[in-house]
Amino acid sequence: MATIRCMCRNIRPLNNFEPPATSDEVYAAALQYVRKVAGTTKPSQANQEVFDKAVAEIAHITGHLLEDLVSSAPPKNRDVEAAKARARAAVRYGRPA
Repeated sequence: MATIRCMCRNIRPLNNFEPPATSDEVYAAALQYVRKVAGTTKPSQANQEVFDKAVAEIAHITGHLLEDLVSSAPPKNRDVEAAKARARAAVRYGRPA
């Protein structure tokens, strides 16, 4: 079995946020995942239907996953997490926060 080394950086954690992830956020994560796996951001006309179906199915099952996950940690605040991400990026890329 192959080991997954990294995932697309554009897919953000969606679990344990207040307010919960929106359907648009879940769809965006599913779209990024399918793009990464398929190796394309824009499928050919011949593959558009299966591409769209995969995105819809992955978004659907991801929604169920997020509904069913439990956590003992307090919910994360989106603004605080975004500020942390900006600070990490500033350090990584040598720019002021």
